[in-house]
Amino acid sequence: MRWGVSFFYLMQGVCFATWASRIPDLKSLLLLSDAALGSILLALPLGQLCAMPLSGRLTTRLGSRQMLTFAVPLYALCLANLALATNGWQLGLFLFLFGVSGNLCNISLNTQGVSAERVYGKPIMTSFHGAWSVGGFTGALTGLWAMHAGWNPLQHFVAITLLMFLHVLINHRFLVSVPRKPVEKRPLFTRPQGVLIQLGIIGFCSMATEGAMFDWSGVYFKDIVQVPAAWVVLGYASFMIMMATGRFLGDRVIRLYGRKRVLQVSGVVISSGMFLSVIFPSVELATAGFMLVGLGVSGIVPMVYSLAGSNAKVPPGIALAMVSGVSYFGFLMGPPLIGYISALSSLRYSYAVIGCFGILISLMVSRLKAVG
Repeated sequence: MRWGVSFFYLMQGVCFATWASRIPDLKSLLLLSDAALGSILLALPLGQLCAMPLSGRLTTRLGSRQMLTFAVPLYALCLANLALATNGWQLGLFLFLFGVSGNLCNISLNTQGVSAERVYGKPIMTSFHGAWSVGGFTGALTGLWAMHAGWNPLQHFVAITLLMFLHVLINHRFLVSVPRKPVEKRPLFTRPQGVLIQLGIIGFCSMATEGAMFDWSGVYFKDIVQVPAAWVVLGYASFMIMMATGRFLGDRVIRLYGRKRVLQVSGVVISSGMFLSVIFPSVELATAGFMLVGLGVSGIVPMVYSLAGSNAKVPPGIALAMVSGVSYFGFLMGPPLIGYISALSSLRYSYAVIGCFGILISLMVSRLKAVG
């Protein structure tokens, strides 16, 4: 069971990283400026955000197992669709659909993770997100290989789509089956309350940082660090491998030091890594900085989701949708903010602004009483 759920996290990471690894190529192919790319990238988290109320309700009504068997193939098809864009508005539209399908996967998958954690009776959510990070790293390496092999984005994306279909066919039987519960009638858009909104703000800061790394790390290494074209994936890959490492170690560290201390230190590590890559944009130090950022963000979202899914007053799917709704404003704002600040000044200043979110995380955690 745990391996089956882990494979779903891993393959979702592969799917997302496949898109992220080819952003510089698509930017060049469609002749997009930094500001234009920033605006277009807004469509992906916007699609995720718009799907939030529907995702929580469908997951609660149908069950996370049934939702995943439908949502993952849809997510894969939307990935392949991205390579068909011939101009900026088409890419934006396809990214919106990619975001909608991705959120269906995200809410149902994390609800599965909460269910598996309850079955095991101990913290394992961080290791699930570690599997996602391994998938992200694998997807980045696959992207590097595909570029070296001369594959265009369409060939690359279609190959991953077929692999995703095969994965669902093999692994869906290992998912946790949870009895369906009647859905309490609520307004379609429900404002997060109490501790959920506090968790959402922490998730907001973390996801803004992750969005900056996912969407702009390749451009940063290409334009600021000025690495050869074949190595633009280095920043993303270094970030992903340390995020994966931190997540596989995270559950043990949480048991030793507690969630509150781990969250506070994580915020400091994020800011340190981001500022290092901004002040010293050499290949070695920028890579080290991106690794620190990956380590810093590694445990934040899993801890936030685990706490939200354990809320006794709200069903897990709906609680996760509430917290994700606040958190994804960070994913919504981070990438376009990078593009706009870059257009006004420089990509280095953009990353310096994002680096401040780590400090905000530490401050917010200090005010959060529900974390031990």
